[in-house]
Amino acid sequence: MTADFRADRIGSALRGENPTVVRRLDAGFAVMGDVQFLPGYAILLTDEPGVERLSDLPRPRRLAYLADLDRLGEAVERACRAVDPAFRRVNLEILGNKDPFLHAHVWPRFDWEPDHLVRMPVWLYPQGHWRDARYALGPEQDVVRAAIGAELDALR
Repeated sequence: MTADFRADRIGSALRGENPTVVRRLDAGFAVMGDVQFLPGYAILLTDEPGVERLSDLPRPRRLAYLADLDRLGEAVERACRAVDPAFRRVNLEILGNKDPFLHAHVWPRFDWEPDHLVRMPVWLYPQGHWRDARYALGPEQDVVRAAIGAELDALR
């Protein structure tokens, strides 16, 4: 995976050059997260460059984006439950604190997570989890990625 797409995640998705894209949805792109310490972590990117927050979208597009988030959340839930019996739930978040474009996080949560983290926000995981190469998106996630794509198709 090259870093080039990261400079313009939405533009690269629109051009078909973003390798993290799982599916094109009605108002955005379902993509795999760059880190996978929680396997199946996915993100919904807006498909409108320049949109920074949900309220920037006209109401019909806003509702379409939220419907896509619902669909991606359910797809991650179904896929992770099928792949890992320790699946617990998904957390959905629209934060916008770091990246200046509309995106929503879909975090699967598992019973095997450390006790002190399993009920806390994912952002409290140690910094090493965010930078360690062993947690980077790669071929190890092909099974869960394919399962998420299949579930997105089934939920269409």
